[in-house]
Amino acid sequence: MTAGCSGSGSTASGDSSSTGTAAGGTGGQTKPASTESNPAGDIPDNQVYVAYQPSGGSFTGFTVKVPEGWARTDQGNATVFTDKLNTVRITSVSSATSPTASSVTSTVVPRLRSQVPKFAAPMVSQVTRRSGGVVLLTYQGDSAKDPVTGKVMRDAFEQYVFYRSGHEVDLTLSGPVNADNVDPWRIVSDSFAWR
Repeated sequence: MTAGCSGSGSTASGDSSSTGTAAGGTGGQTKPASTESNPAGDIPDNQVYVAYQPSGGSFTGFTVKVPEGWARTDQGNATVFTDKLNTVRITSVSSATSPTASSVTSTVVPRLRSQVPKFAAPMVSQVTRRSGGVVLLTYQGDSAKDPVTGKVMRDAFEQYVFYRSGHEVDLTLSGPVNADNVDPWRIVSDSFAWR
């Protein structure tokens, strides 16, 4: 696209006596391509991932890859990894029954509706990841207000509900609605493994 714009710019200014300063640039066709800036919340393609296995808490029998270098905080029964506008939240609980799309729709969705500001567009489905079948809940909601700027972002959420032998692990991935994090979120959700 840059080459096309550059070529049409030189054609349009071909009769001009100025060859390096026409309409917003120096160097004409030799001008290097401008650096692309990722939309807010895009996780870089060169992001490195490292294995995380909880060392304490109610259940430690799983691993999942998380982005290297992200800040880690423990919040009750959840471990949260954040970097700028994106979050990976891992929560493990005991559960007597395996979750289904129907049970997530009837129990989790109403709870989130009361907890997530401007909760919207919930969709529940059964999907397959490397560890097997898993319930996936996607939805949107507003982020917490940034303490510095006061801005609120519209976030997209993917919540994967893994279950085995009385243990449920919820893996929630979130970031700005327009961020292109399909590949990073697939890497994280596919990496989940029972130990």
